[in-house]
Amino acid sequence: MQAAHAAVRGGVSVLEIVMSTPGALEVVIGDLRRSYPSLTFGVGTVLNPEDARKAIRAGAQFLMSPGTVMEILHARKESEVLYIPGVLTPTEVISASNAGAEVVKVYPVSVMGGEVYMLALKKPFPFLPMVASQGISIDSIKGYLEAGASAVVLSDAIFDKELMRERKFDEISELANLATLRASQSGT
Repeated sequence: MQAAHAAVRGGVSVLEIVMSTPGALEVVIGDLRRSYPSLTFGVGTVLNPEDARKAIRAGAQFLMSPGTVMEILHARKESEVLYIPGVLTPTEVISASNAGAEVVKVYPVSVMGGEVYMLALKKPFPFLPMVASQGISIDSIKGYLEAGASAVVLSDAIFDKELMRERKFDEISELANLATLRASQSGT
């Protein structure tokens, strides 16, 4: 919880809380929404429709998955909550888009070639917003945005495991601030 508040203090305006975070649905999402009503909070690593329903009831404003869970995508049509399914290949992009996805998450992008892969995958789908996810550093934000990503997931780049373990929340806030500065300097 303190790390999430630190990231927001650092300038992060959209934050994904993964399902495995202790108290993610019971405490974290509600607390963040009450504390920062103008910001956007979602739940990630949503793997089934039941978890999607629980996340929505908890107040999630968006849902993300590492792959495309068709049951969530179809059920989402009845909800105001944005579902961002994970994709990796052009076939998966087509499948998710045809099923109604408005945005997709390219995961795990770094193991496929990072920015170069993002650029190649974006080329045949110029109008479908894509979020680059996994292994993205603060220094590579600009490259991913220039390659066509609409957003990047910076989980480990901001929520450094050692800083979390040592409870160095001011340093997490500084990383968040640096990330938001880099994103704003990219001009995209």
